Amino acid sequence: MNWRSQAARLALLELLVRGVLKRRRAQESAWDALDELPWTRRTGRRDELGLVEDRRHELVAVLNRVWPDWGNVLAALTARGLAPTPDGWNELDDAQRAEGLPQLPDRLNRRTAAALVAPHSKATLTDRRLAALGDAEATHDGSVRLRPPQGLVAITPQGRVDLAAVASVLGEVSIPERALNAGLVLEGPIRAALLVENLGVFCDLRMLERWLLVHVPGWDTATVARLVERLGHVPVVHFGDLDPNGVRIVQHLRGLRPDLRWFVPEFWGELVDAKGLAGAWPEDLDLRATPMLVRKLASRGLWLEQEPLAVDPRTSAALEALAREFIAEETSS
Repeated sequence: MNWRSQAARLALLELLVRGVLKRRRAQESAWDALDELPWTRRTGRRDELGLVEDRRHELVAVLNRVWPDWGNVLAALTARGLAPTPDGWNELDDAQRAEGLPQLPDRLNRRTAAALVAPHSKATLTDRRLAALGDAEATHDGSVRLRPPQGLVAITPQGRVDLAAVASVLGEVSIPERALNAGLVLEGPIRAALLVENLGVFCDLRMLERWLLVHVPGWDTATVARLVERLGHVPVVHFGDLDPNGVRIVQHLRGLRPDLRWFVPEFWGELVDAKGLAGAWPEDLDLRATPMLVRKLASRGLWLEQEPLAVDPRTSAALEALAREFIAEETSS
């Protein structure tokens, strides 16, 4: 048994201090090893070992060998009212890291933040660790790729930039999450915003007058959600694959934007026999609010990718027809 692992050392310490040790998943190996040693006995309670007092000195000897600093650790735990358990150790560890933090900026990437207040950069930022950051905001620092219409301008406290002018040179523009968090405002003519799931379609779809094209890479919607908040009453349409994940993504996006439209043109059904892919549909997936084509695909066990529609001229025509619907609805309301 490797008694030098943190989980095993804490098991030894808890047994010494409390006289009992409960079985925990993180300490199963240590618990099983102690259960076979003459230092312990079963207490009669389920999954609990008790210390045999006559063998206490042997337990102390092992602790001295594998964890020479255990006395100082116990004193630090006791001073904070923490138990000698994995949870207590984690809280002590977090507290000691928080005490050594440098002055932090207003915003901090979540990986940087975790490296400062957690064991490593990919650790979870728990509520306790977030609290240690004080007023500093932990950001995901995603970005959203756009193909903007003519006349669309982004305004921040640092100035304004003509997004269409940038896109005319680069083909598209990317807006970082931090700019959105800092109060970026979009100004200019937007007839509608089209959220496009797959990158190829986002790049290859013919640009439509006064439409804003937004790449939504699957479930990575955190930054897109912040952008959509700034679109106000502009109609928002989603265009993605017709498969189970495509349905879930639409359902998720409607949680962010209840009036989201789903672009499923009628002519797409003509491609089912030629382009349909065999794929299972989960029985527990709610299809009640989906277009008829989606339900037909599910009944046949087929999926449809959106890529074949990227350069189909009927796609642009269908989107233009949808835009006219928006105008008619606005006029009648």
